[in-house]
Amino acid sequence: MNTYLQIHPDDNVLVALQDIPAGTHISFNGQDIRLQQNISAKHKFLINDINSDAPITMYGVLVGKSVRPLQKGETITVENIVHDANAFHEKDASAQWQAPDVSKWENTTFMGYQREDGQVGTRNYWLVIPLVFCENRNVGVIKTAFEKGLGFAPAEVYNEQVLDLVSLYKSGNLEAVRNYEAGQITATDKRSTVFPNIDGIKFLTHEGGCGGTRQDSDALCALLAGYIHHPNVAGATILSLGCQHAQVSILQESLKKLNPGFNKPVLVYEQQKSASEFAMLSAAIKDTFLALVEANKQARTPSPLSKLVIGLECGGSDGFSGISANPAVGHTSDLLVALGGTSILSEFPELCGVEQELINRCETTETAEKFIRIMRAYENQAQSVGSGFYMNPSPGNIKDGLITDAIKSAGAAKKGGTSPVTDVLDYTEYVTKPGLNLLCTPGNDVESTSAEVGSGANIVLFTTGLGTPTGNPIAPVVKLATNTRLATRMSDIIDIDTGTIISGQHSIAEMGEQILEYVIKAASGEIHTKAETLNQDDFIPWKRGVSL
Repeated sequence: MNTYLQIHPDDNVLVALQDIPAGTHISFNGQDIRLQQNISAKHKFLINDINSDAPITMYGVLVGKSVRPLQKGETITVENIVHDANAFHEKDASAQWQAPDVSKWENTTFMGYQREDGQVGTRNYWLVIPLVFCENRNVGVIKTAFEKGLGFAPAEVYNEQVLDLVSLYKSGNLEAVRNYEAGQITATDKRSTVFPNIDGIKFLTHEGGCGGTRQDSDALCALLAGYIHHPNVAGATILSLGCQHAQVSILQESLKKLNPGFNKPVLVYEQQKSASEFAMLSAAIKDTFLALVEANKQARTPSPLSKLVIGLECGGSDGFSGISANPAVGHTSDLLVALGGTSILSEFPELCGVEQELINRCETTETAEKFIRIMRAYENQAQSVGSGFYMNPSPGNIKDGLITDAIKSAGAAKKGGTSPVTDVLDYTEYVTKPGLNLLCTPGNDVESTSAEVGSGANIVLFTTGLGTPTGNPIAPVVKLATNTRLATRMSDIIDIDTGTIISGQHSIAEMGEQILEYVIKAASGEIHTKAETLNQDDFIPWKRGVSL
């Protein structure tokens, strides 16, 4: 295994692939580089001396500038460099794409749920949704009733641990309480014996629907409409208070905008028009049960891979993200696009510095102009509240080598592979064009994943270098570790180890192909991801406005 890597020939830094002590001599391109400090794996050191205000280049792009003269072999840190990135402008070139060979998958299918509108689901869920936070408790009542009644409830292993501790405490054996060790928990896929063709009932509680701007409530309705319209969803039960901003009529308009012929069952209950809370909930439970009877009639059938829509997401990124997991996922995206499928790259603050490349990859000038307009509006909005994209890296990112937003972004963009950009979507817009789509979302893991699924992703590839349990209520989230140490330490949440790229066991292309094979099995229901078996149902709408 090599101890260092130059990602791009134009880079003036090398990435440490393992811990390297100070004083070590590195031979690179005929020159001797003596490391000035201990350097931890994932961090970077200079290959030549540079002056103050000099550019730092990684992935072949500008990612920062020095704040003082630096020597070759010196580690770059938040103390000696600051964020800097190339400006972007209108489309001035057309990227040439050599599609990968996909002949081995040309006749491959996955087992999916084919919907009347032509979409194909990888799961078959029923949704219960409040239009406003006031109904969250009532949704919780329905959740408890259905999960326990139909067998979807997660195992109550933690309840059993508490009962054990209570028993020991009541017996007066406090020392036994202190020494208590719980048994290992094994997550299992909970399926209903009543409705075997239904993967579950999901409950999208949130804190919105009223109190903020009308734009936020409209966006919430648009996002919820995307979930109801989603191919992984058979239908929905809606609880409304009645007086909130997020009106039933707005949701219905959003559904018609997505599909004028929308005909999935949507059951609506408004508390302020009901005889009582009990009457509303009893009716909702009975009607939902009858709807589940119909939804259970849907079965999986062979479907072309062109019907897959994968979300490309990262969270808890580290200095290996842009070297292993992200480019591997990017190759998977290229394979799927070459097969006629669709991928969604989001997190616009994490595209900072690579905008021009993406602009030039846009198939049309109109698409490029839309990307420019949205990116500039988003950056201006961030600056208006005293922030900016440069503040995106988290403490965990910085600790593990992503010390500027441009470094983080250049690596994050690798998830989008090399294929042309066929469309650019603003938040809550739904995918309509096969190929690589760019979707405006924040860098927040859950807000971005929630948005990708709301825009049609029926499976999500989520890379992580530090470890994050993020999942989604209706779409399988495949968790990919950037390094083997993480995959081993957090095996309960990681599905795929791409650290074998760092060790040299696999190439990026080989790993990308393995990921596609996993996606096909997960989409068919042959594999359930760790996030699914742990019931990691994260859902956070993006609130772009202010509270009023």
